[in-house]
Amino acid sequence: METLFDDERAGQLVDTPGDSSAVPLARGEERLSDGSVSPNHDPAKGPANGEATETSRALALADVMAPRTSAGEALIRLAYRMGVPGHALAAPFRRASSPRLLAQVETPVMGDRTAGIALRAGYFLVDSVKLPIAQVDFGGQTRLAPGVERCVHSFGWLSNLAASAPREACSDVAGRLTRKWLAANAIPPKRAAKQGAWAVENAGLRLMAWLVHAPIVIRASEGGPRRELLDAIAETANWLDLIALKCGAGLGQMIGWAAVTAAGLLLPEGRPRRIYGQAALIRSLGDLVAEDGGLLARCPAAQMQAIATLTDLIACYEAAETDAPEALFIMRELLVPPLLALRHGDGAIGSWQGQSAIPADRVANLVAATGVRTRPLNEPQHWGFQRVRGGETVVQFDAAPPPRARHARTGCASTLAFEMSDGPARLVVNCGGAALAGGQVPAHIGAGLRATAAHSTLVLDNANSTAVLLHGKLGKGAETVEVERRASSKSITRIEASHDGYAARFGLNHQRILSLSRDGGELAGEDILIPANRKGKRGKIGLAIRFHLGRGVEVRLSQDKRGASLITRDGRLWQFRLRGDAAGSGEVALAVEDSLWVDGEGRPHPTEQLVIEGLTSRGGGQFSWLFKKMG
Repeated sequence: METLFDDERAGQLVDTPGDSSAVPLARGEERLSDGSVSPNHDPAKGPANGEATETSRALALADVMAPRTSAGEALIRLAYRMGVPGHALAAPFRRASSPRLLAQVETPVMGDRTAGIALRAGYFLVDSVKLPIAQVDFGGQTRLAPGVERCVHSFGWLSNLAASAPREACSDVAGRLTRKWLAANAIPPKRAAKQGAWAVENAGLRLMAWLVHAPIVIRASEGGPRRELLDAIAETANWLDLIALKCGAGLGQMIGWAAVTAAGLLLPEGRPRRIYGQAALIRSLGDLVAEDGGLLARCPAAQMQAIATLTDLIACYEAAETDAPEALFIMRELLVPPLLALRHGDGAIGSWQGQSAIPADRVANLVAATGVRTRPLNEPQHWGFQRVRGGETVVQFDAAPPPRARHARTGCASTLAFEMSDGPARLVVNCGGAALAGGQVPAHIGAGLRATAAHSTLVLDNANSTAVLLHGKLGKGAETVEVERRASSKSITRIEASHDGYAARFGLNHQRILSLSRDGGELAGEDILIPANRKGKRGKIGLAIRFHLGRGVEVRLSQDKRGASLITRDGRLWQFRLRGDAAGSGEVALAVEDSLWVDGEGRPHPTEQLVIEGLTSRGGGQFSWLFKKMG
């Protein structure tokens, strides 16, 4: 097998100056306690913090698609990075202009109309939870649920409001909410926060929302926050100039640089800021996105956010009548196919990395806004989600390690889990919804929804294949995944994958083989436990192979407890069968247990799961099973 994923890091370290005491502080720098200066580098040249760049998994956009810059633009970028004010570079013999917007942006990205109507009725609607506006603490003294916090502080509600009615009908609500937020968050902190109003991602999304949807607020009635908003736009842009460089790689940094670039396009004397932010944005995209277009976060919601942010930014270029770098268009085209790979027959997204089943219309509207026409990415090299289709049957297979700590958002121990749908009916799913905990999903079960047992895969001794930590992070576990895909002469697509997540604790590697027939009528699976070294361990260990069933699937267990019939809501009949003897595994049986599934609106639903459970030998074992469509 070819090893496609491992824990090695490629790249070289960047040397830091030996004597920094005589170096003046530049934009984004600070003097450290030992007298040294924090890394000072051009954002277009990548990280200089002594960390290795993951060049084996990251896309080197800056090397292959960076826009050509003249010597004059390079000097402007250098001067802006060193702290020379933008107005001094753009118009050196004039006073700085007052904040104002130079153009009106028309973005094709649409918000949630239902949530916008709810705002006009007096409450936030986030993940199916209604929260009256009067009960919202805009200042952050009271901790909000993560989804509500993101909506309130990122001003994502502005796009929802814009989608709900003409601007004139939304202006008063927008003005009133903006004034409340500005009154509670007047002064930016010196450092970025990990959450809340001044997390870099929320600040970047907020600045972008203000720039794109400013007319809704500016057109507010007498006494609206027009001047306060313009001042806040300028101040937030200045803050992100300094902070985005320090927040590390990830989606938040990319959004921060996109907002800086948009401010450079739409604020007076913004050309130096645009040149500075544009170069940093392209480099951050290279650090964020793998060669096949999948975000290293491996999260479908993050993938959608990156696409939406680039689409909004391109709309800002169009409004400013400035040509956007070709790299931004190429990147957007790369980002769409991996997202499409996670669509089921109903058009909605599978439940991966803590996300719920994102609704079909939300996905379709976003893809339409990009104007990109492409096919799903079936064979990824780095995105990791294999996709196989036969007839109306779609199988999604997580054949990669979980995301690294720097990219993980709501990381889940889901390696070698799969989902399966037959047309619009979901047959096998993952529970999903951990990222929505705190809304209708109770907060105390959020960690459980990130566990291996909440996914349709094999679990040893009720342990996670990768350690699940607090705040969406992951620990040690599955580091190496080997995967091989081929189509046989019998019109069967076969994927083999294995991971080492249980090697350290139990001395076993887990291998899963999925084979889907061309007509989609049969999915054959094998779960194999292989000793991680030549000397196998003695004894038995508990095992469970879980198949979480889709909402509305009725299950009836056979009398011999080695099979079951599955009937979907639309009357499709499937048979499940545990095949042959489990070599060296001891006795196993098939059982039906309770489960839950979180829908695209954040609502948990009681469901059921098939579980092959029993004991297996520490020396290895093999379990074969089959899904077969009847009639």
